Amino acid sequence: MQTAVVMLLVASSALLGAYLTEIQAPQTLAKSVADLTTNKWFVLALLNVLFLLLGMFLHSAAAIILVVPVVMPLVKSVGIDPVHFGLIVTINLGIGQQTPPVASVLMVACSIAKATVWEVTRVNIWNIGVLFAVLMLITYVPVTGMGLVQLFYP
Repeated sequence: MQTAVVMLLVASSALLGAYLTEIQAPQTLAKSVADLTTNKWFVLALLNVLFLLLGMFLHSAAAIILVVPVVMPLVKSVGIDPVHFGLIVTINLGIGQQTPPVASVLMVACSIAKATVWEVTRVNIWNIGVLFAVLMLITYVPVTGMGLVQLFYP
């Protein structure tokens, strides 16, 4: 039963991903952001919002396959380190996987605990808050996420 719940979410995410690809939504979005600004910090803020929303509606693998190749030229053009961007994407999608409406991780937790989505979310809200604080720290103070990478791979 738990596997069926997850697979239903993955299948619906794949279907949504295919639709978004068909209408070229990621390409349009990346072009719009590139036309809007070249400020690295503003682009990071927009990408945070994008990946948080995608994480809420798509499975992480589908979101990465769908959007990352499209936004990588934008990321490189404004001077964002690809490893830093990878950290940001991972944390954003991790937060999105725990917040309704789709939230595959949340659905698995509900299935195991035999609890409603809102019961688990009410308890999980503190975890989401901490993850969001870590996301902001890693996004806007890059040394927190990139310090060890820069130390060992100069």
